[in-house]
Amino acid sequence: MAAAELGIITRKDEHYNGKMTLLVVLSCMVAAMGGIIYGYDIGISGGVTSMEPFLKKFFPEVHTKMKEDTKTSNYCKFDSQLLTAFTSSLYIAGLVASFFASSVTRTFGRKPSILVAGASFLAGSALGGAATNVFMLISGRILLGVGVGFANQSVPLYLSEMALPRHRGAFNIGFQLCVAIGVLSANLINFGAEKITGGWGWRISLSLAAVPASILTLGALLLPETPNSLIQRSNDHQKAKSMLQRTRGCEDVQAELDDLIKASENSKTIKHPFKKLMQRKYRPQLVMAIAMPFFTQVTGINVISFYAPVLFRTLGLSESMSLLSAVMSAGMVGTCATFVSMLMVDKLGRRTLFAIGGIQMFVSQVIVGSIMAAELGDIGGIRKGYAYLLIIFVSVYVAGFAWSWGPLGWLIPSEIFPLEIRSAGQSVTVAVNFLSTFGIAQSFLSMLCHFKSGIFFFFGGWVVVMTGFVYLLLPETANIPIEKMDRVWMGHWFWNRYVGQVREDSD
Repeated sequence: MAAAELGIITRKDEHYNGKMTLLVVLSCMVAAMGGIIYGYDIGISGGVTSMEPFLKKFFPEVHTKMKEDTKTSNYCKFDSQLLTAFTSSLYIAGLVASFFASSVTRTFGRKPSILVAGASFLAGSALGGAATNVFMLISGRILLGVGVGFANQSVPLYLSEMALPRHRGAFNIGFQLCVAIGVLSANLINFGAEKITGGWGWRISLSLAAVPASILTLGALLLPETPNSLIQRSNDHQKAKSMLQRTRGCEDVQAELDDLIKASENSKTIKHPFKKLMQRKYRPQLVMAIAMPFFTQVTGINVISFYAPVLFRTLGLSESMSLLSAVMSAGMVGTCATFVSMLMVDKLGRRTLFAIGGIQMFVSQVIVGSIMAAELGDIGGIRKGYAYLLIIFVSVYVAGFAWSWGPLGWLIPSEIFPLEIRSAGQSVTVAVNFLSTFGIAQSFLSMLCHFKSGIFFFFGGWVVVMTGFVYLLLPETANIPIEKMDRVWMGHWFWNRYVGQVREDSD
């Protein structure tokens, strides 16, 4: 297909005035702390659920199956609904919280939502670290889920609105880079905590989320509000102009301000943004808000993020070796690949990274599934050479995800919605993400038990579907001003039937 036929905007768009400013960089660094905590919470659960003292205290049946049961299949030893509830409770709490977060973010601004997220993270990490029973343990995860719900609602919007269009991709992927750093930090801490004598290392793992949570909470008190939000919530255009001048580092910001005011005037006519979101002209954005987070989860990444140490123990590796393997594959590789994505996303474009990552993930999943099918039986371990080969291809898979669906699954929804439905659209994205994550987290260990090595072919099939979806239905959004994003849908071969043809005089 030709570029125009796929809806790729090829003509050069006008740029707003401005440059990279220290205020924007520092503000976005503080806001992106929400990503570190999110990643930390993802990575920490898989590590502690593979620690024997943790299992013995809270999930003794799983510990017994792992240590003493020689009849249960390798793929089924961690199959416990209570154990998966520990992981997945965070995401169902985040799902519920995201709907409240939408109203807070729209009515009071992005900054208060970030503050609520930080406070919830602090409370959840304290309760988890001090847990003496399963109720306290899961209650702590629920509080963390509330924090994740507010952070994932507000932080991507904050980053997209603070950044200039030509830097928006890099800044937004900074959130996903922080998620990757959080996963890496969690895996490193788990590896060290497992070696603590006395069996209380898991408390260190769960409670250290309080460190980035404290930075986010205190930093949120000092964060400036985005110009978009200031205009949306008041008629003080001069205050918004002053903030825009500070964030852009120049005096002439009138062109961008005019677009923000126009978008705000449109948004204030909307009384029911969720109902507005269902209108035909917003069909492309609604489809992307649902499809992007759903597809992100069915890549199978949470097989690695949540359960990498559990998966490696399934292969017969020791507790310490499993945690070290998780550090290398899910942690270091993911962080480095996300950094590469941050550097390249505004140069290569979103669609190119999606294509590269999709092919890479599919090939590596097929190889991992094939090796496990041929070499790992129901009982006993796997030869060391094949175990290390699996770790290599798991790392290749993680890299493919980390420079494609990982960051872009959040970036695309955060940049495509007009202001009048932006909070509602982001809320749908977050809710679908949490619902899909909860489903995968709650069902994965049972799926592993029943599908065995076929689990990787299952997720590989989804990767083929989603790569085709992007190729056919996602236009390029790189370097398009966020308030001018309607152009990409008007020029797309499929979506223009919903939003209308591009006019020659369109601004």
